[in-house]
Amino acid sequence: MASDTALSQGLSKKTGLFGLKIWVVIGIGIGLFMFCVFVVIAICLSVRNRRRLRRRASGNLPVSQIPAVSKEIKEVRVEQVSSDGFVPRDGILLTIHDKTSDNDSDKVMLHLGLGKSRHGETNSHSGSFHHVDKDASSQSGEEGGSGTFGVYRPSSSYPITAPSPLVGLPEFSHLGWGHWFTLRDLELATNRFAKDNVLGEGGYGVVYRGHLINGTPVAVKKLLNNLGQAEKEFRVEVEAIGHVRHKNLVRLLGYCVEGTQRMLVYEYVNNGNLEQWLHGAMRQRGFLTWEARIKILLGTAKALAYLHEAIEPKVVHRDIKSSNILIDDEFNAKVSDFGLAKLLGAGKSHVTTRVMGTFGYVAPEYANTGLLNEKSDVYSFGVVLLEAITGRDPVDYGRPTNEVQKHSSWFQI
Repeated sequence: MASDTALSQGLSKKTGLFGLKIWVVIGIGIGLFMFCVFVVIAICLSVRNRRRLRRRASGNLPVSQIPAVSKEIKEVRVEQVSSDGFVPRDGILLTIHDKTSDNDSDKVMLHLGLGKSRHGETNSHSGSFHHVDKDASSQSGEEGGSGTFGVYRPSSSYPITAPSPLVGLPEFSHLGWGHWFTLRDLELATNRFAKDNVLGEGGYGVVYRGHLINGTPVAVKKLLNNLGQAEKEFRVEVEAIGHVRHKNLVRLLGYCVEGTQRMLVYEYVNNGNLEQWLHGAMRQRGFLTWEARIKILLGTAKALAYLHEAIEPKVVHRDIKSSNILIDDEFNAKVSDFGLAKLLGAGKSHVTTRVMGTFGYVAPEYANTGLLNEKSDVYSFGVVLLEAITGRDPVDYGRPTNEVQKHSSWFQI
């Protein structure tokens, strides 16, 4: 009892710390110790949880994720395919000069001239047209093309998802879209731009077939640098469809800018174009059914509606014609060749520019005034519509030069 009393008296003594008793100071110390222990435990648990979240996040990254920046481009493996020569109908590009000045018109100073394409061997299948066992294929209108023969299946199943053609490519564009290829990359992809890989030639350049590092077939458009025309053509196409994505527009996958070289890399569409199915080499394989023609025309109309209404600024193609409507294996239309395209900003009803386009497809009001808007594309699409329905050429070149008659003239009611 005496010891307990002595202990109580000892703990009750005041200390020099604010006059607090000894037992109060001991209690405060124990409390602070326990608080520090809890804080340390909480910090450890928080760090551990963060590490777990980081590991889970890094483990869930997609396999196909592409590094944002890389200085190396892997070598491209190229399949060498020989092709047979074929020369389609000559194309005439209408170039009308007026007295109205336009700074933007410098982008499209040269005319396209004559087209020339080569065609390789392909396999055929039965489909929505009558089959004729003959070799033919294509890639692009005035540029020509090459590829494999496809079949239109009215009720065929379309893939729910399609792998990106850019998966596995290491170099991403600084423009925020597409891929930046080096000259060496595209030389390897096309076997140093071998003649056997030529898909077509035109006034603006040559188109080659190639294969990317991931095996994706592509069409490489090498622009001719005539009086700086390569830079102008390059800028026009990049501005027009660099950021555009639509199932009925040929996709621009990337580009090459090296010295004076300007090249554009497009997806490869391997089933010819509408002009060749109606008048050219693909007719030897068969003829399009009405269902296939309507599907192609509807796809083209959707592409134009997208260019004219769904994006800002609007894109006026300015050279809608059957040879610029490519066709894939499922007979979906792919509008191509934006070398003459013009941008129509918000609030503008038209732009004044030099008149360019293909004779027979150019809207008369545009040809007469130089005032361009989306209605000019609609007129050209109407000519394509008549061409697809009637099977007749838009211009009758069989008549004497002074009597050459446009498609729209004989159709007038």
